[in-house]
Amino acid sequence: MNRFWLLAPMLIFGACGIGLWLMFLNPNLTGPFYDDLVPELVSFCIEGFILIGLLTLIQRSREQARRRELWLSLRGSFRDLLSRLDIAFLEPNGEPRPSRELETDPKVIDRLLEQLELKHPDLESLVALKREGDETLALTRDLVAVAAQLSATHMNWWIAIVDSIRSLAEARDRESLEQSVHQMLINIREFDRLDY
Repeated sequence: MNRFWLLAPMLIFGACGIGLWLMFLNPNLTGPFYDDLVPELVSFCIEGFILIGLLTLIQRSREQARRRELWLSLRGSFRDLLSRLDIAFLEPNGEPRPSRELETDPKVIDRLLEQLELKHPDLESLVALKREGDETLALTRDLVAVAAQLSATHMNWWIAIVDSIRSLAEARDRESLEQSVHQMLINIREFDRLDY
């Protein structure tokens, strides 16, 4: 529907401009209307066509940039949780993933899910994740309104992420900790699939 409201005025201005231009090029038509008013109307139609298209393009690019910033701020809010989980799966001489990758690359979530299915983090790592979940919970809960600015579906998945972080913070044994981490990663993956 939004595309229709953009294309309709552009089509009207374009069709009117072409029709008036063809009228202007006809040498048989003369008089003050054709000599003075038709060129003005042609330029008005061309300006309208360009301005509507150009302003809409600028508005869309700014809106896309704003939505990307909102998405990045949301994704960055649980960077520490993902970092702790990444460290839990590190090989003895391995390097942790850079923060930028943890914040922006959706493939990281798939890799962490695969690793979680293959091996269990040690108890110390799980306790560190639980502590980090407790610290992150208030921040992620406060960001529900930001997720709602992207869309209702973003907000729903964000609430699911917050709920899984709450479960992680309240977990009492290894099994519930691992289930909460798994559910959190699934919810983050679904949130990422929505894009922005």
